[in-house]
Amino acid sequence: MPLIPEEPQIHESAQGPRVTPATGRTAPTPRPVPGPRSAASPRPGHPGPGPSRPAPPAQRASAAGKPKPPPENPSAPQIQLVPAPAGGALDAADEAVDLLLDSGRAPGDVLVLTTGDQHPWAAHELSFGESAYWAQHDACDDVFYADAASMERAAARPVVVVAVNGGMDGTAAHALPAALKKASALLIVCGDPQRINAVLGAGV
Repeated sequence: MPLIPEEPQIHESAQGPRVTPATGRTAPTPRPVPGPRSAASPRPGHPGPGPSRPAPPAQRASAAGKPKPPPENPSAPQIQLVPAPAGGALDAADEAVDLLLDSGRAPGDVLVLTTGDQHPWAAHELSFGESAYWAQHDACDDVFYADAASMERAAARPVVVVAVNGGMDGTAAHALPAALKKASALLIVCGDPQRINAVLGAGV
């Protein structure tokens, strides 16, 4: 489906810090499966509602390789593509979030959307009811994870990360332009460039 004229095309050469999956990783980092939580116990990753994050790899410690936060641009967000297979798109999105936070981006600035299976954090928090789940969204004090079907309810944030981790092509085709409207500074798309190209009808 060709892009409508007002929608910017996604170019891998777009300006801004490059967010790429870590090299040398032989298998996706396993995520702990959230367990049941009593009313008195904190959420995983507390004080914020985001999933617990492993310590950054050693190569991120060097100042030279540490990306700077992208400049705010209210008129047109920057667009970055992180190539990843559908099965690795969620891991790539998590790495992108880690790099954003490492570079100084506030957790409440970041919204993560999935086109296929929900992020484990979203699935876990939804098990306690939608009211509590969306209350965390409204608080805007940590990274928030939602699926593309819930995008209309999600508020705009400076940075939106989209994991094209499955779902119908129509879902991705709708999610990407909508996510672009939600991002005021930066849109990061993690997925198979060929598939993104196919669903949007734009060169990547």
